[in-house]
Amino acid sequence: MKHIIYLLGIACACLTSACSDDEIPASAVDAEAVDTPEAWHDKTRTQPYPKLSNELYLNPPPLIVPESMKTGEKLQFALSQDEGFPEASTQLSEADEWCMFNPHRELEAGTWYWRYRNVSANGTEEAWSEPIAFEVKPETPVFVTPDFAAFRANISQAGLDVHPRLYCYLNGDLAEARQRVESHSEYRGLINRANSAMNVDYSTYLNQVTEDGMEEMADYVEYLHQAYLLTQDQTYASKLAEILSLLCGHGFTDSELFVSNFGSTAIAYSLLVPYDVLYSRLSGSLIQQAQDLLMRIARHYFASYCGSQENNIFDNHFWQKNMRILFQIALCLWDKTGYAEEASYMMEYYYELWTARAPASGFNRDGAWVNGSGYLSANLYTLYYMPMLLSHVGQSDFLQHPWYQNAGQALVYNFPPSSKNTGFGDMSERWDVPGRQYAAFADFLARETGDGYAGWYANECSTDDDPDNDVSDDVLFRIYRICRNSTYDTSFPEDAPKMKWYEDIGEVVMHSDLEHTADNLTLSFRSSTFGSGSHTLADQNSFNLLYGGKEVYYHSGYYTAFSDAHNLMSYRHTRAHNTILVNGIGQAFSTEAYGMMLRANGGTHIAYALGDASQAYGGISNDPMWIQNFADAGIEQTPEYGFGETPLTKYRRQTLMLYPDIVLIYDELEASEPVRWDWLLHSPVQFGIDGDTFTTRAETGVAVARMFSDAAFEVSQTDQFVVSPGEGYANQWHLTAAFANSSACRILTVVQIKDSEGEILPVERNGSRITCGDWTIDVNLDPSSAERLQVTSGSVPAVYSYGSDNVQTGSGVYARQYRNSSVLYDEIDGLYQAVEQTDQSPVSSRRG
Repeated sequence: MKHIIYLLGIACACLTSACSDDEIPASAVDAEAVDTPEAWHDKTRTQPYPKLSNELYLNPPPLIVPESMKTGEKLQFALSQDEGFPEASTQLSEADEWCMFNPHRELEAGTWYWRYRNVSANGTEEAWSEPIAFEVKPETPVFVTPDFAAFRANISQAGLDVHPRLYCYLNGDLAEARQRVESHSEYRGLINRANSAMNVDYSTYLNQVTEDGMEEMADYVEYLHQAYLLTQDQTYASKLAEILSLLCGHGFTDSELFVSNFGSTAIAYSLLVPYDVLYSRLSGSLIQQAQDLLMRIARHYFASYCGSQENNIFDNHFWQKNMRILFQIALCLWDKTGYAEEASYMMEYYYELWTARAPASGFNRDGAWVNGSGYLSANLYTLYYMPMLLSHVGQSDFLQHPWYQNAGQALVYNFPPSSKNTGFGDMSERWDVPGRQYAAFADFLARETGDGYAGWYANECSTDDDPDNDVSDDVLFRIYRICRNSTYDTSFPEDAPKMKWYEDIGEVVMHSDLEHTADNLTLSFRSSTFGSGSHTLADQNSFNLLYGGKEVYYHSGYYTAFSDAHNLMSYRHTRAHNTILVNGIGQAFSTEAYGMMLRANGGTHIAYALGDASQAYGGISNDPMWIQNFADAGIEQTPEYGFGETPLTKYRRQTLMLYPDIVLIYDELEASEPVRWDWLLHSPVQFGIDGDTFTTRAETGVAVARMFSDAAFEVSQTDQFVVSPGEGYANQWHLTAAFANSSACRILTVVQIKDSEGEILPVERNGSRITCGDWTIDVNLDPSSAERLQVTSGSVPAVYSYGSDNVQTGSGVYARQYRNSSVLYDEIDGLYQAVEQTDQSPVSSRRG
């Protein structure tokens, strides 16, 4: 990315005699084109990581070999700054079954080399691979974790040579917490949950073993567990012992024990809790039965996970819960006769895996969640538990990872208090406000990191009118809160920016008044190298708009199931999002159907973002999971259903917010042959259509969108889904502006959001100039000539310019350094300045 800043009074004085604002600067050079990524985020890794073509997320990076390149029983790694790998300056790993190696030390800036070799079961070493080079830059964030030998050496000191172990990081707080637990505000909630678990007949869950039943049992076990730890009431211990005996005596068949991966780990947790907390009073035979059953589960999943999880972009169930419980099994069995070596080896794998790929795929420092805020809740307990445990045992702060350092702010920007979330990913539409788990996670972050955003968020959610948001009603983090009686700052951070660019996941969020939801306009925009897959949707270059925390324009459909016909056709499909279709065809359900967020910046008066979805419309999904899901739903990946190849060659979209209440959408579309472009917009309420103007009226205000293009278009709307979600779901409105038979098209849409219709400003066009109140928009909508979009204000000296001309500002002419760049002149960090940007290739694919 070219990112050039000129400060007021430094550059402008020498620019006043430069070229006029309607000339292409002679000194300007063509901006470097963004390379098409040689490797987007594959669902399953196909190339070793890292290479020179990858820019590192962290120093040190994990070294990862695709599972398909592991031909022996084990892999061994070598790392050096000398491609000859001299013994004295080479870090050599042990040969292990997994496909990764963590250096566990900060690497000096410069070029590094690594290689790997396969090792057979009998110890025969194959030839080393060719050296693989990568670059460590001085600015790469540093996050170093202890190696496993150091972690393992701390186990006794951390209290893990005795039981109970699962909450060992709270051992220092439990004694004091027990003294005051009855006066704690959450005591009654704690006891009520535990008492409900006392009255359950757990034998009924074993009459027919199901995933839901096992998960419900595990929840009850945790209620009893927390109450017993804090009260030492023996009635809870007796109930836990009863559950353990019941499970150990059941004689699980493989089909029951492995009914599903969630079902298996729920059974494991229901065994593990009473085994751990009652260990000193259990009979030898019951201990042995529990250990045998736990190891049976652990072995089954280790065999399938080892080698694959480090190479899978994000296996949701594994990271949500399974990894945590499998680690806990190893933690409880690492020193048990007959299991110690095997359990320790498993614990090492999961420890190294967390270091390499956690907390959010390993390729995300943003604090935001790739699968969207709606699905973050399923991950929150593991995101709390694992760093607390690893920090305690490893004597190193795992919360220093950049993701955790940014997570509090990401909650604020992506799921504000008293508001819906920004609308990306599965289940994003389900909640009108954040649930108590989000507030509880923010409370945890505020206590442990002192993060001001997290402190404000936790307090703001808890004082919301909705009682479901109260931190004290959360169960997951309850024992932590009762034990850690700490306070934190709850004031809104004074330096909170209006715009955040989440560069790693490919999203931008803009807010007009983040601190006050009732007056806040929120614009979110996604174009991501994570593409579509898992719990992400086929929504590259899509946007959502909220006002007062409510939907103005939002993706449509309902998460009725992961892959039923409604989900596939009217929720996950591109037609359900505020983006485009090409000849009625959307984006493939694939990580290969990716986008890129190339530019973004913001000041006091203007914010902008530019995304590129040119690669998102290239074919169908070859993922066996989706192929099976389509077959099960009776849907084919053909143009009839909105899938297939398209001749699209360019789809660049810019979103701008002109604070406080005007939004611009500027689209550049090109194809290798004439196509129909369907420009999509979705609303919970009906559109009033008057030619090129679309009006919606909702409880929070009025939105008026006016569309401009040199191409003719027809507008229609419907409140019907392609596939109905069934009864109990409200209809939604879907607007289509259809541009027929053109190989290139440019579209500008001006949106105003006001409290009342009388406040709507007239929008007028005179040639290339469009005015809206104090704002003037100069735009070229002719696709046969150079791109141009310039926005100026008549009341403040703010300017945005996209194109190749020099830029007239209130203090002189800014001489553009690059053609087809973006220049923002605005108050940024308290000072008026000009910032020029060209395309930035995302980190996942940036070339060295």
